[in-house]
Amino acid sequence: SDFEYEFQMALVNRKLSHGIATVFLMAHERYTYLNSTIVKEVAKLGGEIDSFVSPLVKERLRQKFQKP
Repeated sequence: SDFEYEFQMALVNRKLSHGIATVFLMAHERYTYLNSTIVKEVAKLGGEIDSFVSPLVKERLRQKFQKP
């Protein structure tokens, strides 16, 4: 999950420098099954992501995965 990855990164950052602080913001429980990889994959396949991301993020992902 994203949390596990971010937790690992926090530990690496702490090892590199004790001055690096990491803050975790927990998503609402209704979004705990989501992660950025899933959202990007759905967007890449042309699926609807309106309920997962803001309109700005949706547009940026559409641009990123737009076929030439």
